[in-house]
Amino acid sequence: MAKADTAYSSARALLRLGDVDGVANRAYYAMFDAARAALLASGASVELDIGRTHSGLIGAFGNHLVKNGPVPKEVGRCLNRAHEIRLLADYTGNSVELADIKEMLEQAASFVAFMRAKFMPDETQ
Repeated sequence: MAKADTAYSSARALLRLGDVDGVANRAYYAMFDAARAALLASGASVELDIGRTHSGLIGAFGNHLVKNGPVPKEVGRCLNRAHEIRLLADYTGNSVELADIKEMLEQAASFVAFMRAKFMPDETQ
């Protein structure tokens, strides 16, 4: 979760600088790292290097924690949407709209907070 917190803080700093594509990247990684931490903390039968591929982690997160698990589907969809936005920001010539980035940053904050509360309730931030 420490990596998720750092990525989220970086996303907020990049927003202040006006780097919307950078925000997309760091907000996604905040969610990615929180999802990985939640998977490991949940005791799901996943490899320790589950974060090696994005699709592998997103698939495992969906299968173990969203499909029949404690994470609501709308929360799981936020991770998928963040992945799509990050790909757009990082790998195309198109920039992401500021309104979309602000929404993504809010979703990242909620996502990280949900994973911490659900899977690491004793952890203080």
